[in-house]
Amino acid sequence: MTERTLRGKVAIAGIGETTYYRHGQSPDAEFKLALIAILEACRDAGIDPREVDGFASYGNDRSDAPRLAAALGIRDLRFSNMHWGGGGGGVAAAVANAAAAVQSGMANCVIAFRSLAQGQFARYGRGAQAAAAAGDDAFLAPYGLMSPAQRFAMKITRFMTDHGIRHEALRAIAMASYHHAQTNPRAVMHGRPLTAEKYDASRWIIEPFHRLFDCCQENDGAGAVLVVPAERAKDLPHRPTYLLGAAQGGHHRSAAPVHNAPDYASAHFKTVARNMWAMAKLGPQDCDVVQAYENFTGGVLLSLVEHGFVDPGRANEQLVLENLLAPSGKMPMNTSGGNLAECYMHGLEMVNEAVRQLRGTACNQVPEANVVAVLGGPMVTPVSSLVLGTEATL
Repeated sequence: MTERTLRGKVAIAGIGETTYYRHGQSPDAEFKLALIAILEACRDAGIDPREVDGFASYGNDRSDAPRLAAALGIRDLRFSNMHWGGGGGGVAAAVANAAAAVQSGMANCVIAFRSLAQGQFARYGRGAQAAAAAGDDAFLAPYGLMSPAQRFAMKITRFMTDHGIRHEALRAIAMASYHHAQTNPRAVMHGRPLTAEKYDASRWIIEPFHRLFDCCQENDGAGAVLVVPAERAKDLPHRPTYLLGAAQGGHHRSAAPVHNAPDYASAHFKTVARNMWAMAKLGPQDCDVVQAYENFTGGVLLSLVEHGFVDPGRANEQLVLENLLAPSGKMPMNTSGGNLAECYMHGLEMVNEAVRQLRGTACNQVPEANVVAVLGGPMVTPVSSLVLGTEATL
């Protein structure tokens, strides 16, 4: 039987992004932001935008494929796909769905993208404003659990308490992202360094999260990647970035309602990570760089544990700042600033940074980076992750 896999079959040939703005400050509408990022990804790949024949997105992106195809003058729209679920749980899945379309022959040149104009539409992270609380909210809102920060804090607090993990581990995650943003001119937090004193003095949102520094930003912008067959990528301007492994979904009853999942203190990656590593034929020990989605620093902690990068019993010694910094840390992480300090583009900016690391063009370049893992948004469901690599990994 022929092995069914995406490993080495497709490559990211182009990356694109807009200027990243603070919430509400984009001069352009969300749809225009999407077009700008897509055009930039095509330019980066050296491909005529009219050759694009598919789109994949996630997080209920409002920039739908037929409208994008019309605006770009696309000749033949062959693939249109949206990953279920809100937030960034689908960032790696969107890239994988684009890859699956290319490998299956359903399309030849697919854009995976995310666009956000929270000033034009609604803010993420706020408690829902409705006349009545229904569904899960009917069990949670009366007790004050209305926002993602409140809901996720309970799971993270349970995990940290069970394993004796100190708050300093979360501080190191935040400080690494802010440190990397200081040498990244694209980052919204460029020029705004974070010290341990500043972090510790900031007000609480909900324990264990401090004000700005444990919680992702709210931003406007867009990002895109262009996926093509591996053979074609070799003839394009940049060194190809190959998809080695990808997985999406969740383990048993990860979507159980009203905080009733049997595995409560989880980011929902346990089976996803196993399937991703199996496809990649690699493990966490093979990764040179990690891009770990930060909705909250505590979610990063759980993601790193469930992907095998951190032993929960040793998290206090592993999650220290010097281990997380490029170029010389043991586990360089979120090297462009991540959702905390570069931009909250639901993790698509982390895929772009993974490609830059493998091309050798990142602002905080890790020497001889050949394998990068991108861990999608934790604690929602379904979730997704992927592994990218250079030709040397095939």
